[in-house]
Amino acid sequence: MLIFAIGMLGLKRLDTFILQRFLPLLVMTFFICTFIVLMQFLWLHLQDLVGKGVELPVLAELFSYAALSMVPMALPLAVLLASLMAFGNLGESLELIALKSGGISLFRVMRSLIVFMVLLSVGAFFFQNNVLPVAQTKMWTLLKSIRHKTPELDIVEGEFNYQLPNINIYVENKNRETGVLHGVMIYDVRQGFDRSRVILADSATMRMAADNTHMILNLYRGELFENLREAVGKGRAQNMLYRREMFDNKMISVAFDINLEKMDEGDMRQLYVGQNVKQLTHTIDSMNHRIDSIGISVGEELSRSRLISLTPEQIPAEIKTPAARPQMTLDPDSIRNSLTPASRRQIIETAQRNLNARRMENFARSSIMAGEYKIMRRTGIELHRRFTLSVAVLVFFFIGAPLGAIIRKGGIGTPLIVSVILFIIYYIIDNTGYRMARDGQIPVWEGTWLSSGVLLPLGIFLTYKAVHDSAVFNADSYLRLWRIATGKNVRAALSVKEVVIEDFNPEVARELLDNLARECADFRLRYRGICSYNQYWSGGISSADIVQLNAALEHTVSYLSNSRSTRLLNRVSTLPLLENFRILHPTPGRLSSICKWVFPVGIVVRILALPFETRLRKRIVKIQNIIPEIIPLL
Repeated sequence: MLIFAIGMLGLKRLDTFILQRFLPLLVMTFFICTFIVLMQFLWLHLQDLVGKGVELPVLAELFSYAALSMVPMALPLAVLLASLMAFGNLGESLELIALKSGGISLFRVMRSLIVFMVLLSVGAFFFQNNVLPVAQTKMWTLLKSIRHKTPELDIVEGEFNYQLPNINIYVENKNRETGVLHGVMIYDVRQGFDRSRVILADSATMRMAADNTHMILNLYRGELFENLREAVGKGRAQNMLYRREMFDNKMISVAFDINLEKMDEGDMRQLYVGQNVKQLTHTIDSMNHRIDSIGISVGEELSRSRLISLTPEQIPAEIKTPAARPQMTLDPDSIRNSLTPASRRQIIETAQRNLNARRMENFARSSIMAGEYKIMRRTGIELHRRFTLSVAVLVFFFIGAPLGAIIRKGGIGTPLIVSVILFIIYYIIDNTGYRMARDGQIPVWEGTWLSSGVLLPLGIFLTYKAVHDSAVFNADSYLRLWRIATGKNVRAALSVKEVVIEDFNPEVARELLDNLARECADFRLRYRGICSYNQYWSGGISSADIVQLNAALEHTVSYLSNSRSTRLLNRVSTLPLLENFRILHPTPGRLSSICKWVFPVGIVVRILALPFETRLRKRIVKIQNIIPEIIPLL
């Protein structure tokens, strides 16, 4: 059916072949990853499920909702692992090399999968927007209901059991086959400590009532002691009267509801986990409007509030007359001096009370505002996460497919290790961004898109390297970069040849060494000292001069490699090779002129070029010093 559907779509045989190799792996890895993250969910909530007597259909319902809720974590990992395995298998079986040798590029090989991944990303968005809120609402509602369920009663021998409400039971031993309890002691405080009862019985049995709301205890051959303090009244409480009862068979009913009562999903559906993009956007707009309204009302209230006010008796007589107020300038010091000490003390105490009350009000308002902002950040995170899954699927595909083509290792071993390492990095970055966005340390969009933003350049880099058949994992290229960065000498590795067709002539070798020495001397005369800033941006050290000197060095080393003398070859091997870096000779032109006069670009580039220029000069000096040591060995 799959092949027929692909043929109906008009896909080429190559597209059909690639899809047939990829889709089964994707389905397999998706179920494996879903199972792994589901086991993580079970481990996190194990204490909420164990000992509750939850029926198997309820657990199956909970795990089905949890599996849907774990899709955003399982799907990117499955795409990464499946793409690594698929292209690793193609590379290991040389099928990918055969396709490339036939003129088919890697992008052409990936074309059908790219289209499929785009469709999968679109489907992932609709899943995040429509299915995931419903699944999360039902999952958390059911899990919350299980948490509030009464635990299953498990009587432990030799210690008090506190599972029953307000009843403590001690059992000496228990018959595992019949369930009969022996040596039973019960402390019953259901009517309060003043009416507590102690029951001793030789044996007892326990069973649930038909409605699963009560536990029935049948006690055999025992005694009951009851405190009658409350029954005789408060006035005679000091007498501490007790009642004793002997019985052969006594039944006690205890409220113990083991039924699972599912909570209402309405409250959970109003939270951010149960809303789609449209509802989340509306919630954020409403919260922004509410926060702005609170801020405006608080500002208006603060502008109208006063910390100090004078009673009519405290107002000086000269400003009580309304006609005199416009012509007067009130002086706070004169008003304070006109008041009696008692009035001043009363005003200060009133101001302190008002200030404390205002501080408490502002603290309460700030707490409310902080809670509103936290909920709004969580809502914003959920809004952005409706889109992150789609992008993560594409990012992981463009990491896994090129990486599999580069590694060329099939099976599940190497791809599993690589994918787990990459996914752990992704999970750590994503969790860090989520926490920082939740706590308000960074904007919400930065926290939610941090992981995709970090891994996207890696996907672009690997895709570029795979398309151009670059040796990403070639150790020699990285060793060369390390030598360049650390400034270590690159030497010619020479060894004694087993067969020398034409032995070297000492006179010719001496002439080549003398010529190399003259070339080094001329180079040092031509470039005396470090190039100035203007000399550097006018051309620096000519590339032609470096190439000419390096050619003379390589020709000399190649000729001397025909020697049978180990001492000579060892000494020749110490000659450093010269590297012609582009930074040593910027090409004169408009770009160089712009870089020269634009601060600080020109200075920064010149500073970066200094170590390379110094290294080149030191190697030339070293060549001049080694040549006199080689000539006596000829």
